[in-house]
Amino acid sequence: MLERDISETLQQQVQKAIGNKTLLKIECGNSKAFLGRESHGETLDISAHCGIVEHDPRELVLTARSGTPLKEIEAALAESGQMLAFEPPHFGVNATLGGTIACGLSGPRRPFYGSARDFVLGCKLINGKGEILRVGGQVIKNVAGYDVSRLMVGAYGTLGVLLEISLKVLPRPAASHTSMQECTPAEAISKMSHLLSQPVPVDAACYHAGHFYLRLSGSEQAVKYAHEHLGGEVIEKSELFWHALREHQLPFLGSANPLYRVMVKPAVPPLEIAGEWLLDWGGAQRWLVSDEPIALIRERVAAVGGHVTQFRGGANNGEIFQPLAAPLLVIHQRLKASFDPHGIFNLGRIYANL
Repeated sequence: MLERDISETLQQQVQKAIGNKTLLKIECGNSKAFLGRESHGETLDISAHCGIVEHDPRELVLTARSGTPLKEIEAALAESGQMLAFEPPHFGVNATLGGTIACGLSGPRRPFYGSARDFVLGCKLINGKGEILRVGGQVIKNVAGYDVSRLMVGAYGTLGVLLEISLKVLPRPAASHTSMQECTPAEAISKMSHLLSQPVPVDAACYHAGHFYLRLSGSEQAVKYAHEHLGGEVIEKSELFWHALREHQLPFLGSANPLYRVMVKPAVPPLEIAGEWLLDWGGAQRWLVSDEPIALIRERVAAVGGHVTQFRGGANNGEIFQPLAAPLLVIHQRLKASFDPHGIFNLGRIYANL
């Protein structure tokens, strides 16, 4: 496995950009370049900053540099019988740890185990003053006050350049089993909402095209008992289905039409918005392929307390993410000014002028 520390070189590049008032566009594996708004600037390539710094299987902690390929991290964890519990999507063979954390994406296991943010223990970064900072640590209970490291999750590189990330990892389950049942969207939402409060080893639940898919993971005995109780048709080689769902390789998720990520409370009934739907995360994350105007989609989702992201397709220079209310916008502006006072990192990637 390639290991290389170029943090000093990256720091010098940032300091030079500050002195020249040059915007920087942070890139690594570039597998998630399609996400968010278009940003401009001189490319700061961190892909060469790679390697696993520390992995202690006994402590369930891994620290790696941001340019480390995600597939290498997952392979190293698999050798120890461990995993990244938030099941991050790769969206390409060049996916890296830094891009995964910067985008803050999680896979089907998220509502049952936690999000990417929940597993970040600490990080090392370059801020907008050209300083190298280390925040957080390698144990959960060392966090006191505001957790800066988790603030970097989902910031899309707008607050700083991630150099290293420390993550909590978990043992891989001994057994996994997927079943399928035919039902209506309303019935699927009812089933998923009910399961979220039940003591059964569910670690993925989704609905698409008339079928409800349920994945059980845990001990052999617990999985067998839960399946006998919940029923459903057993799916062979089910890992292929969940991989295709996670990586957006299902035909539905690869549509040429705009794809929207709709976040609502799991029990919200089917929304009256024209298009094709896929329900994931126990009903909380809903993918919509639709030609309806985004303003109408946002209006109807907001009416049930949710929010919408234009995930793929359409123009990438408008409001991709949910527009911020005035008080939240002020908080974002203050955070940007604190971490990146010269406004050089990925300017406009999430919101204009941020």
